[in-house]
Amino acid sequence: MTRPKTDYLWVGAFAVLVAFAVPWFLWRDATTWAGLPVWLWWHIGWMALASGVFYLFTRGAWDRGMNVEREV
Repeated sequence: MTRPKTDYLWVGAFAVLVAFAVPWFLWRDATTWAGLPVWLWWHIGWMALASGVFYLFTRGAWDRGMNVEREV
């Protein structure tokens, strides 16, 4: 069974999301913005990005991987 190139791109996209989910480079940084630590803003932004990527994933790759027809 061969996999389309897009499947490998999805694997890479999720690997990047996991790799940068924890902002190691912001540890011990006390900088704040709008009253919250920068590392917390990183998590808020990263979760928004991860949600967007997962939404795109569910629009095509998920259906193909589960062998179901996409409903319009």
